[in-house]
Amino acid sequence: MKIYPGQPYPLGATYDGAGTNFSVFSEVAERVELCLFDEAGKETCFELPEVTALCWHGYLPNVVPGQRYGYRVYGPWNPAEGHRCNPAKLLLDPYAKAVDGEVKWDEAVFPYRFADPEGPLNDADSARFMPRSVVINPFFDWGNDHLLRTPRHETVIYEVHVKGFTRRHPDVPPDLRGTYAGLAHPAAIRYLKRLGVTAVELLPVHQFIHDKELVDRGLRNYWGYNSVSYLAPHNDYAAGLRDGGHLGQQVQEFKQMVKTLHREGIEVILDVVYNHTAEGNHLGPMLSLKGIDNAAYYRLVQDDRRYYRDYTGTGNSLNMRHPHVLQLIMDSLRYWVLDMHVDGFRFDLASTLARELHDVDRLAAFFDIIQQDPVISQVKLIAEPWDVGEGGYQVGNFPPLWSEWNGKYRDTARDYWRGEAQALGEFGYRITGSSDLYALNGRRPSASINFVTAHDGFTLEDLVSYNEKHNEENGEENQDGESHNRSWNHGAEGPSDDPGIRAARDRQKRNFLATLFLSQGIPMLLGGDEMGRTQGGNNNAYCQDNEISWFDWENTDEALLDFTSKLIALRRDHPVFRRRRWFREDGSDVAWFRPDGEEMDGQDWESGFAKSLGMYLNGEAIPTPDPQGNRIVDNSFYLLFNAHHEALPFRLPNRPERGESWVKMLDTAEPLSGEGEPCSAGEEVRVEARSLVLLRRA
Repeated sequence: MKIYPGQPYPLGATYDGAGTNFSVFSEVAERVELCLFDEAGKETCFELPEVTALCWHGYLPNVVPGQRYGYRVYGPWNPAEGHRCNPAKLLLDPYAKAVDGEVKWDEAVFPYRFADPEGPLNDADSARFMPRSVVINPFFDWGNDHLLRTPRHETVIYEVHVKGFTRRHPDVPPDLRGTYAGLAHPAAIRYLKRLGVTAVELLPVHQFIHDKELVDRGLRNYWGYNSVSYLAPHNDYAAGLRDGGHLGQQVQEFKQMVKTLHREGIEVILDVVYNHTAEGNHLGPMLSLKGIDNAAYYRLVQDDRRYYRDYTGTGNSLNMRHPHVLQLIMDSLRYWVLDMHVDGFRFDLASTLARELHDVDRLAAFFDIIQQDPVISQVKLIAEPWDVGEGGYQVGNFPPLWSEWNGKYRDTARDYWRGEAQALGEFGYRITGSSDLYALNGRRPSASINFVTAHDGFTLEDLVSYNEKHNEENGEENQDGESHNRSWNHGAEGPSDDPGIRAARDRQKRNFLATLFLSQGIPMLLGGDEMGRTQGGNNNAYCQDNEISWFDWENTDEALLDFTSKLIALRRDHPVFRRRRWFREDGSDVAWFRPDGEEMDGQDWESGFAKSLGMYLNGEAIPTPDPQGNRIVDNSFYLLFNAHHEALPFRLPNRPERGESWVKMLDTAEPLSGEGEPCSAGEEVRVEARSLVLLRRA
């Protein structure tokens, strides 16, 4: 077989119907070998014949989808200068669109965490221990599928794990459980439709590896924040590969999942990890970027380039200052939108992406490129606005195109409902969209991704059941995970048979859910919270690929599920809870009242001991028309919040312009009764301890 010069772009392996073009970037390489593998593992290598603009490339006729391949890069081995080329190590293509197999850890090949960073070149060949990159078939019948472009203010996000969602689902066939096909199964779709969410936010689906430390402890990397390939869907989630399906099946299966979800009106948002890779620090394994061009791809310590700058807590940080690193990320994002039809992205530890030299910079090159890109700038962009480096907490500081995980919303909601001393003004800002964080740079309430729980931390059930984390099964002596959780066990640590404790916990869960879905901004529900999913107090279940993390469908809390579905439907049916723009300052949109029915003043807002307030939402004053230009008119609502430890009477404001009569819509203390109960202006409404009541103007 003869190799021809081919083309430098696009990077990666591109099948054109007659053969495949291969291209890989390396500024430091002296030569690059393309290595093809047959089904028996026999290796055939070809030296890439051309280098154009630092891209090494070649074209092989008759190489078709399903072909396994990798690279060997010849160049300098000088860790002190940041160079780690080693042709003994087979390398994954950074642009691989599918990967076959897993890393098989071997101390002789990957002296992981034991290597001498100043030692000689390790010449143990890694080929038989490495997964392979795979040439894929790029063709797929999308029909009339397209991005859904659900307006941001109408979006309800469901954060969920592809595997954990259906791994134990009784109505999904066993061979599809825990896969892309399982998520697209009618039983899974029915559940999502019953719940009423508009988007699933999938924990990482880029190809990732299982850390050697975890494998040695009999664990696996469940969450997937350990990427090795930014264009390949993770192969373990492909049902078709389990029964000997063709290589690259994960791509087709992922596309079919997206197409199916789109048909049901559900967007697909990916949690992406562009801040670091699975190769770790100077003691970590060489799997891809390290061996291709370490100094280009990673942030290195300037005075001693054998070491890595680590803003992520994982050992390394990608070098966002290098044009080819930026190109890799942008090519990945465009691929997932244009070829895989995903609707948006949530960027893990996004502050790392904004670091130019050291400090987080709102005008970093990455954001400039996103802003001008005609594809990426048009999809949903969500930042996790922090990292572990100095100055990394950047809630409220991302550019106008972006929404952010609002960590201040989470903390404020948790503190309010457990009765912590805090000014009511903080709570008021959070439930009205956090204008103090987002309004100054032209953003709207949808800039705030509101959440009470997420994959990283307690589930909702555990938030109300544990005071302390219980991560012993992670094998780190319970030293991992957040220690300050703002949780409250209501008098007993863990499961309890005490009826009073169980009732208090159930009420608190309803309080959190009602607050979340009745707040302005975009609500994000942690998958399983609506059914009472517990992780047994583990608040860092990243390595628990087992029943701790998987959904327990047999023990679904149907009452809580119905309550959550009702809340989401209420939000969907009433635009007053999902306004596109901020409340006006003249008080015509929203008004605030003390329990005695008098309007709140500055002193009330600053009081650290006050735990109760009323919030009036004027449905007739929504200033933004619908897309057809029609004026939006909705019901008006009155929310009564009582985080006090005793029941309180709330006197309804006796103001003619606010309406004369009200109807109870929801009571977190009595979710199965009281709905439809009438009450009039000037009357007192009893709000039980630590509960929320929602009234609609009749």
